[in-house]
Amino acid sequence: MTQPEKKLTEKESLDLIAMMINKAKDSYHDTGIGAMMWGTVVAICSLVKLAELHFDFRLPFDIYWLTILAIVPQIFITIREKKERKVKTYDDIYMDYLWLAFGISIFLMIFITNSIFRVWEPVAIEYSQLAGHSSGFSFREFIAPLFLLLYGIPTFVTGTACKFKPMVLGGLLCWICCIITIYTTIKIDLLLTAFSAVFAWLIPGIIMERDYRNAKKGLAAANV
Repeated sequence: MTQPEKKLTEKESLDLIAMMINKAKDSYHDTGIGAMMWGTVVAICSLVKLAELHFDFRLPFDIYWLTILAIVPQIFITIREKKERKVKTYDDIYMDYLWLAFGISIFLMIFITNSIFRVWEPVAIEYSQLAGHSSGFSFREFIAPLFLLLYGIPTFVTGTACKFKPMVLGGLLCWICCIITIYTTIKIDLLLTAFSAVFAWLIPGIIMERDYRNAKKGLAAANV
């Protein structure tokens, strides 16, 4: 014979809600801010780069340097939260440094690919002049798979650790697009990169922010 479920008292209900909110601790990732920021910045950078190629113009700087707009706030918020949180679980620490490492890796990847391209471009031009035709290899064609490979790592890990299905699917999507972009042109690569950023980060971030806001409202209503 099954025992009837024990009803929570009003105090126990409030404590449960408070515990759920405090577990989040206004986290940069739990609130969805980080995911929305990365999704927006990477999607915009990819679409601007696509526009450069399609309409044959070039900005005086690599548009992907704008990813610093996502990295810098992440560093400051991580440092601020480290000082403000009285209680911080290993999960919190792990997620903070996972995404911080991801941001640093993106910065280094951009620096490395730009450095390689500066060396490769004069060689490719000289080859075209001597051979009378362009080389069959284009370094730009293989940049997107590297970035998409990197994009999938923190996304999938965060999704599985937090049991958040949209991010799990987002991480898998990044890796699927990583394989596809090996065989597609650079314009398709950029479209798939923007697509991955929107579905792996921006949309999950919006869902996280909405759920977090609703939880805060529930706590506020319970305290009335």
